[in-house]
Amino acid sequence: MTQDAALDAVIRSRIRSLRVARGWSLDSLAARCHLSPSTLSRIETGNRRIALDQLVPIAKALGTTLDSLVESAEDDDVVIRPQPEHTRGVTTWLLSRERAPHGVLVAKMRITPDRPTGPEELRVHPGREWFTVLSGTARLHLGERTVLVQEGNAAEFSTMLPHAISAVDGPVELLSILDREGERAHRHRD
Repeated sequence: MTQDAALDAVIRSRIRSLRVARGWSLDSLAARCHLSPSTLSRIETGNRRIALDQLVPIAKALGTTLDSLVESAEDDDVVIRPQPEHTRGVTTWLLSRERAPHGVLVAKMRITPDRPTGPEELRVHPGREWFTVLSGTARLHLGERTVLVQEGNAAEFSTMLPHAISAVDGPVELLSILDREGERAHRHRD
Protein backbone atom coordinates (compact mmCIF):
# COMPACT_ATOMS: atom_id res chain seq x y z
CA MET A 1 0.00 0.00 0.00
CA THR A 2 1.45 3.39 -0.98
CA GLN A 3 1.71 6.23 1.51
CA ASP A 4 -1.13 8.12 -0.24
CA ALA A 5 -3.37 5.05 -0.16
CA ALA A 6 -2.59 4.51 3.52
CA LEU A 7 -3.47 8.12 4.34
CA ASP A 8 -6.68 7.85 2.29
CA ALA A 9 -7.63 4.77 4.31
CA VAL A 10 -7.02 6.67 7.56
CA ILE A 11 -9.13 9.62 6.38
CA ARG A 12 -11.99 7.31 5.33
CA SER A 13 -11.83 5.55 8.68
CA ARG A 14 -11.88 8.85 10.57
CA ILE A 15 -14.92 10.07 8.66
CA ARG A 16 -16.83 6.86 9.34
CA SER A 17 -15.73 6.71 13.00
CA LEU A 18 -16.75 10.30 13.69
CA ARG A 19 -20.10 9.76 11.96
CA VAL A 20 -20.80 6.57 13.93
CA ALA A 21 -19.63 8.15 17.21
CA ARG A 22 -22.26 10.86 16.73
CA GLY A 23 -24.90 8.24 16.02
CA TRP A 24 -25.51 9.60 12.51
CA SER A 25 -26.60 7.59 9.52
CA LEU A 26 -25.07 8.19 6.10
CA ASP A 27 -28.23 10.13 5.22
CA SER A 28 -27.85 12.37 8.26
CA LEU A 29 -24.20 13.26 7.58
CA ALA A 30 -24.89 13.62 3.83
CA ALA A 31 -27.62 16.19 4.54
CA ARG A 32 -25.29 18.13 6.85
CA CYS A 33 -22.46 18.34 4.30
CA HIS A 34 -24.67 18.66 1.19
CA LEU A 35 -23.47 15.46 -0.49
CA SER A 36 -25.57 12.53 -1.61
CA PRO A 37 -25.65 9.52 0.74
CA SER A 38 -24.30 7.33 -2.08
CA THR A 39 -21.33 9.66 -2.65
CA LEU A 40 -20.58 9.66 1.08
CA SER A 41 -20.89 5.86 1.21
CA ARG A 42 -18.46 5.48 -1.70
CA ILE A 43 -16.01 7.87 0.01
CA GLU A 44 -16.16 5.88 3.27
CA THR A 45 -15.73 2.52 1.52
CA GLY A 46 -12.94 3.61 -0.81
CA ASN A 47 -14.99 3.27 -3.99
CA ARG A 48 -14.60 6.97 -4.75
CA ARG A 49 -11.57 9.24 -4.65
CA ILE A 50 -11.54 11.78 -1.85
CA ALA A 51 -11.67 15.33 -3.21
CA LEU A 52 -10.68 18.39 -1.20
CA ASP A 53 -13.93 20.17 -2.07
CA GLN A 54 -15.76 17.26 -0.41
CA LEU A 55 -13.50 16.99 2.66
CA VAL A 56 -14.02 20.58 3.77
CA PRO A 57 -17.83 20.32 4.18
CA ILE A 58 -17.50 16.81 5.66
CA ALA A 59 -15.02 18.07 8.29
CA LYS A 60 -17.24 21.05 9.07
CA ALA A 61 -20.35 18.86 9.40
CA LEU A 62 -18.47 16.48 11.72
CA GLY A 63 -17.35 19.39 13.91
CA THR A 64 -13.66 18.89 13.21
CA THR A 65 -11.02 20.53 11.08
CA LEU A 66 -9.60 19.52 7.75
CA ASP A 67 -6.18 19.30 9.44
CA SER A 68 -7.52 16.78 11.95
CA LEU A 69 -8.98 14.61 9.21
CA VAL A 70 -5.82 14.54 7.10
CA GLU A 71 -3.04 14.61 9.72
CA SER A 72 -0.61 11.74 9.59
CA ALA A 73 -1.60 8.56 11.35
CA GLU A 74 1.98 7.96 12.40
CA ASP A 75 2.09 8.13 16.16
CA ASP A 76 5.23 6.12 16.77
CA ASP A 77 6.20 7.79 20.01
CA VAL A 78 3.23 8.71 22.18
CA VAL A 79 5.36 9.46 25.24
CA ILE A 80 6.21 13.12 25.76
CA ARG A 81 9.43 13.67 27.69
CA PRO A 82 9.10 17.18 29.09
CA GLN A 83 12.26 19.19 29.58
CA PRO A 84 12.14 21.98 32.16
CA GLU A 85 12.43 25.58 30.99
CA HIS A 86 13.51 28.03 33.69
CA THR A 87 12.89 31.74 34.11
CA ARG A 88 13.09 33.66 37.37
CA GLY A 89 10.61 32.06 39.75
CA VAL A 90 9.02 29.77 37.14
CA THR A 91 9.80 26.31 35.83
CA THR A 92 7.67 25.07 32.91
CA TRP A 93 7.33 21.57 31.49
CA LEU A 94 5.52 21.22 28.15
CA LEU A 95 3.10 18.30 28.33
CA SER A 96 1.89 18.53 24.75
CA ARG A 97 3.77 18.57 21.51
CA GLU A 98 5.02 21.96 20.37
CA ARG A 99 2.92 21.79 17.22
CA ALA A 100 -0.26 20.41 18.74
CA PRO A 101 -2.91 20.06 16.01
CA HIS A 102 -5.70 21.68 18.01
CA GLY A 103 -3.88 24.93 18.66
CA VAL A 104 -3.44 24.54 22.40
CA LEU A 105 -0.43 23.97 24.58
CA VAL A 106 -0.62 22.06 27.87
CA ALA A 107 2.05 22.81 30.46
CA LYS A 108 2.86 22.09 34.07
CA MET A 109 4.25 25.12 35.89
CA ARG A 110 6.00 25.48 39.21
CA ILE A 111 5.95 29.06 40.46
CA THR A 112 7.98 30.14 43.48
CA PRO A 113 7.56 33.29 45.58
CA ASP A 114 10.64 34.88 43.98
CA ARG A 115 8.76 35.34 40.67
CA PRO A 116 8.56 39.07 39.90
CA THR A 117 5.01 40.37 40.48
CA GLY A 118 5.15 44.10 39.73
CA PRO A 119 2.72 45.89 37.39
CA GLU A 120 5.22 45.48 34.53
CA GLU A 121 4.73 41.71 34.77
CA LEU A 122 1.04 41.89 33.83
CA ARG A 123 0.49 40.62 30.27
CA VAL A 124 -2.35 41.14 27.78
CA HIS A 125 -2.92 39.05 24.64
CA PRO A 126 -5.86 37.69 22.64
CA GLY A 127 -7.55 34.49 23.81
CA ARG A 128 -8.42 32.68 27.01
CA GLU A 129 -6.36 30.86 29.61
CA TRP A 130 -7.22 28.04 31.95
CA PHE A 131 -5.28 26.52 34.84
CA THR A 132 -5.85 24.22 37.78
CA VAL A 133 -3.80 24.27 40.97
CA LEU A 134 -2.14 20.92 41.66
CA SER A 135 -0.50 22.01 44.93
CA GLY A 136 -0.15 25.21 46.90
CA THR A 137 -2.09 28.42 46.37
CA ALA A 138 -1.90 30.67 43.31
CA ARG A 139 -2.46 34.42 43.33
CA LEU A 140 -4.10 35.46 40.07
CA HIS A 141 -3.57 39.14 39.32
CA LEU A 142 -6.43 39.94 36.95
CA GLY A 143 -6.78 43.59 36.07
CA GLU A 144 -7.49 45.44 39.31
CA ARG A 145 -8.51 42.22 41.10
CA THR A 146 -6.47 39.67 42.97
CA VAL A 147 -7.96 36.19 43.23
CA LEU A 148 -6.56 33.36 45.36
CA VAL A 149 -6.94 29.96 43.72
CA GLN A 150 -6.53 27.08 46.16
CA GLU A 151 -5.24 23.56 45.50
CA GLY A 152 -7.84 21.55 43.58
CA ASN A 153 -9.57 24.62 42.13
CA ALA A 154 -9.30 26.05 38.64
CA ALA A 155 -9.49 29.46 36.97
CA GLU A 156 -10.46 30.49 33.45
CA PHE A 157 -10.28 34.05 32.20
CA SER A 158 -9.99 36.33 29.19
CA THR A 159 -6.36 37.12 28.52
CA MET A 160 -7.36 40.56 27.25
CA LEU A 161 -7.34 41.55 30.93
CA PRO A 162 -3.86 42.35 32.26
CA HIS A 163 -2.87 39.19 34.16
CA ALA A 164 -0.10 37.36 35.98
CA ILE A 165 0.10 34.38 38.32
CA SER A 166 2.27 34.24 41.45
CA ALA A 167 2.73 31.93 44.43
CA VAL A 168 1.34 32.44 47.94
CA ASP A 169 3.31 31.24 51.00
CA GLY A 170 5.55 28.84 49.07
CA PRO A 171 5.67 27.17 45.67
CA VAL A 172 2.53 26.52 43.64
CA GLU A 173 2.19 23.91 40.89
CA LEU A 174 -0.29 24.41 38.06
CA LEU A 175 -1.55 22.55 35.05
CA SER A 176 -2.23 25.17 32.39
CA ILE A 177 -3.84 25.16 28.96
CA LEU A 178 -2.80 28.00 26.67
CA ASP A 179 -3.92 28.86 23.18
CA ARG A 180 -1.26 29.90 20.62
CA GLU A 181 -1.37 33.55 21.68
CA GLY A 182 -0.98 32.53 25.32
CA GLU A 183 1.99 30.36 24.46
CA ARG A 184 3.73 33.25 22.72
CA ALA A 185 3.04 35.65 25.59
CA HIS A 186 4.01 33.32 28.43
CA ARG A 187 6.88 31.32 26.96
CA HIS A 188 8.63 33.94 24.86
CA ARG A 189 8.86 36.99 27.10
CA ASP A 190 11.53 39.59 26.41
